[in-house]
Amino acid sequence: MRKSRLPIIPLTRDDLPVGAADLARFMVGKYLVRDVPEGRMSGRIVETEAYPVGDSTGHAFIGRRAYNGSLFLAPGHAYVRLTYGVSYMINMSAEAEDVGAGVLLRAIEPLEGLPLMEARRPGVPLRDLARGPGRLTVALGIGQSFDGHDLCTGRDLWIGAIEKGGTPVGVTTRIGLSRETHRPLRFFEPGSAFVSGPRKLLLAPHAELGRDEQI
Repeated sequence: MRKSRLPIIPLTRDDLPVGAADLARFMVGKYLVRDVPEGRMSGRIVETEAYPVGDSTGHAFIGRRAYNGSLFLAPGHAYVRLTYGVSYMINMSAEAEDVGAGVLLRAIEPLEGLPLMEARRPGVPLRDLARGPGRLTVALGIGQSFDGHDLCTGRDLWIGAIEKGGTPVGVTTRIGLSRETHRPLRFFEPGSAFVSGPRKLLLAPHAELGRDEQI
């Protein structure tokens, strides 16, 4: 007997707030879905980072180029980039068309299609299947072919929601950067074991729930 799928409703572009920080906060608690011939993989997004307009650490900072053009599309398009020659990472375009900014999807809580994810990351505990941006793309089979993909189509690779209304969100500084490290632009689901990075950062004084941070 086929297991019932989660009642995930695709998000439309009109559902998405414009602006990297607002979109990064909004996406916590939403769902990332990957449909493949073998079935469906999905997970609850528990961690994001914002890379706003003018952020020197963002891939859009130098202006539009052939490799980063997806960051300049309307909100909700995937920007997939091989980082350090090792791991693919998936971002979402976050500003009005032709304005470059993005949201990095850092971690999900795997919910559907666990055997399919485990086949891509064999021998890895559930907690670590997609805990971190490089692990996430491997677990879901996301590669360069998804660069520029519209995540609002409800097909192949897409974003969706189940719960109505907002989700409590913690805020802290971004990790893995060498500059602009003071900005509170990392958003996460409080109490989730699937959030990446040092646990002590999640307890920082500025990681207050629901607070609008100065960026």
